[in-house]
Amino acid sequence: MRAAVSVSLLSAVALSAALTIAWTAGSGDRVGHLRSQQLGTRESPASAYLSESQCLATASIRLPCYDPAQIETAYDERPLFDEGVDGRGQTIVVVDSFGSPTIRRDLATFDAQFHLPTPPRLQIIQPAGAVPPYDPGTATMTGWAGETTLDVEWSHAVAPGADILLVETPVSETEGTVGFPQIEAAELYVVRHRLGDVITQSFGANERTFSSPSRLEALRSAFVAAAAAGVTVVASTGDTGVSDYTTATGKDFSTTRTVTWPASDPLVTAVGGTKLSLDASGHRTSPDQVWNDTYDPVANDFVFGTPRPHPDASGGGLSSIFSRPSYQQGVAQVVGDHRGIPDISMSAACSGLVDTYQSFSGPTPPGWYYVCGTSEAAPLFAGIVALADQEAHHGLGLINPALYAMARAHDPGIVPVTKGDNTVSFDERGRQHTVVGYRASAGYNLASGLGTVDAARFVPELVRTVAAVGSAVTYQVLSAPRRS
Repeated sequence: MRAAVSVSLLSAVALSAALTIAWTAGSGDRVGHLRSQQLGTRESPASAYLSESQCLATASIRLPCYDPAQIETAYDERPLFDEGVDGRGQTIVVVDSFGSPTIRRDLATFDAQFHLPTPPRLQIIQPAGAVPPYDPGTATMTGWAGETTLDVEWSHAVAPGADILLVETPVSETEGTVGFPQIEAAELYVVRHRLGDVITQSFGANERTFSSPSRLEALRSAFVAAAAAGVTVVASTGDTGVSDYTTATGKDFSTTRTVTWPASDPLVTAVGGTKLSLDASGHRTSPDQVWNDTYDPVANDFVFGTPRPHPDASGGGLSSIFSRPSYQQGVAQVVGDHRGIPDISMSAACSGLVDTYQSFSGPTPPGWYYVCGTSEAAPLFAGIVALADQEAHHGLGLINPALYAMARAHDPGIVPVTKGDNTVSFDERGRQHTVVGYRASAGYNLASGLGTVDAARFVPELVRTVAAVGSAVTYQVLSAPRRS
């Protein structure tokens, strides 16, 4: 998430946090997964766009960097595009603190490089209050600008015909509740005014940083309204595996398993991360696996610039706040009495980056950046949902009951991810800690969820299944947090 929950945001390598910013944007000060959730950001600027072979040959990168055409092929979107299903008539809502002062021209540069059409409309609103003037010397703002760039450019790449509504909020979310009231107010405004069909959130906060379940429950009105209004809400699961930041500084990690909210909310579709292995045309050279670069010497150093090991993996696990929702009844043997995440997974690995372009001023120069994290995965999946909304001729609302029904029916649009895990290790205060996570498997699991998608099959299957099973869900907010 390149940043996520605490609102970890995606950020340039130089920002260290992307989202601990934590981004570290997104996280306390994380950006991107917005604080967010840790957005795992790997960015290495280049004045000119680098092809995948050039990325691999560049000493400061040495990793594959995927472009929109490769991702389009990997997720089998071309058959849909050929039928005119490209998101037209739908609106993807991107929610980020502060936004980016250069997003319009940066998206134009991105589109020109990859021969993508200009979105029918890119609108920017600030319904929760005016955003402070952009300050290039403030790491939180530059981190969120990087997160915004990722979210807008890649949701557009997946659904190039969809409108984009960028919703900027005036306060950066930090662990706990700071910043979330403004996010909730902004999203509630969007839902009540019927401004979008799918909302993507690349941020989050460690559930255990909320003082009580009731504090978190008070921030959920936008999700309740979205479910009632037929608006789908997605969120990234975070970039620190089964750990997460425990403070707003983005420096301390949990030594016990935890998950981030809003991804853990039963009314939200939680999107985890995978590692793709693609050739130059976007065809797979090996099956997807759970994103985990904790011990990868190249990927880990590239993004964080810190000694290995570093928690650099897809988030997943069991909620300490929410009970098992009714749509997870069929996977009760995995989740027990608690909400399990992720639900679905998309590309996020720092050992398989994606290209972005940014020109806002800050600690790094304008240019091409190569990034990663579940803050990538969430907007990718939001784009897929926009394609399904177009095919359905309406918003699909809470899609989780349909996703689990599709998996039970073995619909080919959901592709299992059966390799990898989200165990992470890290050095803290002179000691190395390992937080043992979960392994992927043929069925639902707490590392890859139900799996990933083949869009050409997934989109029509999702539309049919939503019509058949609806979106009803039952669960409860637990009175006391679960302890690992």
